[in-house]
Amino acid sequence: MIELLHNPPRFLFLTGKGGVGKTSIACATAVDLARRGNRVLLVSTDPASNVGQVFGQRVGYTITPIVGVDGLDALEIDPEAAAEEYRQRALAPIRVFLSVKDLADVTEQLSGSCTTEIASFNEFTAFLAGNDIAQGYDHIVFDTAPTGHTVRLLKLPGEWTSFLEDGLGDASCLGPMAGLDKTRTTYADALTALADPSVTRLGLVARPQTSSLAEASRTADELAEAGVHATHLVINGILPSEPIPDDLADAIRTEETAAIAAMPANLAGLAIDRLTLRTRDVMGLDALTTLLSETPDHTPALAAPRANTPADSSDSLAATIEQLAAKDHGLIMVVGKGGVGKTTMAAAIAVGLSDRGKDVLLTTTDPAAHLAWTVGEAAPFEVSSIDPAQAVADYRRHVMDTKGASLDADGRANLAEDLRSPCTEEVAVFQAFAAAVEQSAHRFVVMDTAPTGHTLLLMDATGSYHREVVRNLPEQAGLTPLARLQDPDNTSVIVVTLPETTPVLEATGLAADLTRANITTWGWIVNRSLTPTGTTSPLLTERINAEQVPLKQVKTQASRVAITPYRNTPPVGINQLRQLITA
Repeated sequence: MIELLHNPPRFLFLTGKGGVGKTSIACATAVDLARRGNRVLLVSTDPASNVGQVFGQRVGYTITPIVGVDGLDALEIDPEAAAEEYRQRALAPIRVFLSVKDLADVTEQLSGSCTTEIASFNEFTAFLAGNDIAQGYDHIVFDTAPTGHTVRLLKLPGEWTSFLEDGLGDASCLGPMAGLDKTRTTYADALTALADPSVTRLGLVARPQTSSLAEASRTADELAEAGVHATHLVINGILPSEPIPDDLADAIRTEETAAIAAMPANLAGLAIDRLTLRTRDVMGLDALTTLLSETPDHTPALAAPRANTPADSSDSLAATIEQLAAKDHGLIMVVGKGGVGKTTMAAAIAVGLSDRGKDVLLTTTDPAAHLAWTVGEAAPFEVSSIDPAQAVADYRRHVMDTKGASLDADGRANLAEDLRSPCTEEVAVFQAFAAAVEQSAHRFVVMDTAPTGHTLLLMDATGSYHREVVRNLPEQAGLTPLARLQDPDNTSVIVVTLPETTPVLEATGLAADLTRANITTWGWIVNRSLTPTGTTSPLLTERINAEQVPLKQVKTQASRVAITPYRNTPPVGINQLRQLITA
């Protein structure tokens, strides 16, 4: 039995950087617990959840029994549905007292991404605080959003508890004052449950790679600051030994062994499970049943017949950059699921454009991004990041210096208290995002975005701001960030994915969401493909064969596709990024 499932408490959290296998491991954990005779609820807090895809059935925003597993139910918290319910509850007590205009204004104020986040958070804390639904289950397993969003989610109970205890809560984010006493109790109970290891087990999931383990270490430290301590580490996807020598496979094993041996001290002290790489995507009950085993699922003595995939120069990253470089300026947004390599692709595109003589700003909206580490210190272009903490500090200072300048001491004190609301971060980050987008009018701005769900929340804030400008300053509607995003002459959106079923499905959904927002997808990058490599490893050859279906799915829906080869180590530094471009 793996350590994660040894004497499990009632709540189990699985979190980590995107693409490390959190959802698969959460689903396998829930299946294992249910088959021991427990009543289990699997809850996804990821705005881009794919629990239903893993089980091969529709789940959604209702308690859904999992077919084939007695005692197991699942629920995907739908941010939009949760936000709509939250809005209706907040508006119900005041609807009859407001004019049509005032009601419209309040409704608009409750339409931003902050409301969406708080609504989802209310759903999440209700389980920890022991709501009626939770009472019927022996265990609740949480499949969480990628790291940056999860850290914020888990820190919110403490932030909101402090905010409420100080008497600062008002109707702007939390709803009518009448409900605050109940809210205060719920958040306090949730924080107590999160901080008690006898009640809650928090497992970090990582890949056997230096960057992934470093991310897990940072997550552990940030959560510890909020009083929530990780107890377990799952290292997922370790390449097992094989009887056939292979340069790529041998290099991968060497790199993985070194990364695990040198993992940060705060991870080395946790209970650690090591799971081997599987030959195919973990989809369906059969695959979930074997996932938590340290035994390889299939290691033939000889490689299986390899798919015949002739190379095509038009599929290269260099060809994509050449097309982008035909312009002199513009916004290039690199979007996709966590863990697919958005940061690396954004950095490579910036290097390629800079090498072609373009003025480039490389920036990120991802709180868990590693731009500086990926590019190195010798970048021949500007590199920046939208740091939420710095953005909040700058925003608070600006508001106090402008709006607060004409207030008396009591007014300034009240304004400072209002700016302590966690919702302030939404406004601050959006303003920093808008400032970066503005620069695309005269230079290339290559933007590495946060994982899918968080990016969609940022797009929601962009839309809310645009609607506000259209209503109050219609002459400036064409200058808003959303207007620039919707202009294909200004913005090129590139979707990054992996040659695997689930990432391609999620990328397809993201492209559809952007289309509904009138934002055109310019092209796709399929990253870390084994297909262009010359590996003879039996297991890796099995994975090459499995890549062909998702690769075909991408090519049938995208007019521009670049395929980058799998590398045993992440491309770090300008020279390695250049090699990736020409690979």
